[in-house]
Amino acid sequence: MKIWILRDYSRCVGCRLCEIECSLRHEGLVWPAASRIRIYESVFGFPVPYTCVQCDDYPCMASCPTKALSVAETGAVLVDESLCIMCGSCINACPGRIPRMVGGKKAVIICDLCGGNPACVEVCESAGFNALRLVRKPGGEVVKAYLNNPIKTSEDLAKKLNVF
Repeated sequence: MKIWILRDYSRCVGCRLCEIECSLRHEGLVWPAASRIRIYESVFGFPVPYTCVQCDDYPCMASCPTKALSVAETGAVLVDESLCIMCGSCINACPGRIPRMVGGKKAVIICDLCGGNPACVEVCESAGFNALRLVRKPGGEVVKAYLNNPIKTSEDLAKKLNVF
């Protein structure tokens, strides 16, 4: 069954527990730069969680010259580190430029939904913020709004609340 992380920007407090938990799950240490979810805050007080939304057509996967990217049953993009040549094609093909190259890593990183149990969602829920929620829908039909630019989204949230 396909899943997706639904983000409620109004509930995100910018604590970055999701980044910490993600890096612990994937890297075994606190390394927020290697987190598959990022928090952007271009306007103070308006943090925006930013991660892969599992596009219907997976342009990142289609652009990979070595076929290092594949799609899991959950709908998450998986990276075969032995095939990735860090060429950046997937980054350029992604509408949100989500895949990233991180110093010290030998392959691009992208959210793999933790195999179906996203650590970021777990920690956000247990902290009581509920800014991240796991959405499961049979048949792979997922209703979602694509967040293309976290900085603009943060600014738009501030404008809606008349901060500017």
